[in-house]
Amino acid sequence: TVFRSSKNISAQIIDDKNNKTLVSASSIKDKNISKLKKTDLSTKVAEILVKKALDKKITKVYFDRGSYKYHGRIKSFAETLRKNGLIF
Repeated sequence: TVFRSSKNISAQIIDDKNNKTLVSASSIKDKNISKLKKTDLSTKVAEILVKKALDKKITKVYFDRGSYKYHGRIKSFAETLRKNGLIF
């Protein structure tokens, strides 16, 4: 699941069967990356999410972009996830 606001982006990997969040990453929590451009911010959050997911041995996910169109920040986020090893 991906959520984006006008300045930030956050994402979670959720186990639907058990209704639990397995891994999450957000640009709100980290002050160092919040000064980047929006697209670079999406890429950095995606890299953080992939690292956490691979540490928990999660490789296959379903990408839920919600009501957001697949372009811009959402597209760069998804491409970074794919490039770094997640399959969806």
